[in-house]
Amino acid sequence: MPELFIHAEDLCFTYDAEGPDAQPALKGITLDVYKGEYLAVLGHNGSGKSTFAKLLNLLLEPTAGKLTVAGMDLTAPNIGEEELLQLRRNVGMVFQNPDNQLVATIVEEDVAFGPENLGIPHPELRTRVDEALQALDMTPYAQHEPHRLSGGQKQRVAIAGILAMMPKCIVFDEATAMLDPSGRREVLRTLRMLNREFGITILNITHYMNEAAEADRVIVINDGTLLADGSPDEVFAQRAILHEVGLEVPQCTELLFRLREAGVEIPGERISSAESCADLIAAALKRRAEKGGEQNG
Repeated sequence: MPELFIHAEDLCFTYDAEGPDAQPALKGITLDVYKGEYLAVLGHNGSGKSTFAKLLNLLLEPTAGKLTVAGMDLTAPNIGEEELLQLRRNVGMVFQNPDNQLVATIVEEDVAFGPENLGIPHPELRTRVDEALQALDMTPYAQHEPHRLSGGQKQRVAIAGILAMMPKCIVFDEATAMLDPSGRREVLRTLRMLNREFGITILNITHYMNEAAEADRVIVINDGTLLADGSPDEVFAQRAILHEVGLEVPQCTELLFRLREAGVEIPGERISSAESCADLIAAALKRRAEKGGEQNG
């Protein structure tokens, strides 16, 4: 049985909870995430997905329900500085704008900033920085000025800084939203590498459906509630429901649905990846050609 890493039970959060303009953002989320999972979190703007992310390392505090992360009860009263520090060792976050995350004038100094603030001794700090830069293919840029890098490279520097802190989980909050397609591909390759080679639990909060299709599992948050939870194929099969809440499905999945609507016989499994969609279409065309040959014979 996989090790439970995040447990949310009837989790709620309300902005300005005590004030006249209280705005419920999460309304009873119940969810388990296991160590080593690659989870995509979908939802339109204002759905509550970024609020959920910020609860995971207490950038926001839950207003009701239960939330446990890496065995720590985040709804317990009087969480101390040491517990908070340990939580943020375990859960790193990468945000949307790479320029807002870089704090130093040299790449390797930026990567060192997080672990240095954790009090990591200098010999180990040097090793962590070197290994993080190597893992992200950024060693040749160690002495570069971050502002001279591309958007994708800046985001990889930000990720290297998190990796040097040796977290068990990294939350990417719309981390590719401000990048061009090339930069998005760089970051997506990094997510897969961190998950597969380092075993890091990944939560990728995104509005790009093709990014979500690469995850092990997809959840959809809508109006502060959990709307869907399953494999990419299971979630994207609910096309009509997703359209109702303003979400699309990956382009290849949409193509399969339209072909079915046009009368092409295509089975329902494996609909979220481009490769599997191509195989399904090729098989459908082959069947159609064989049927045509039989009729002509």
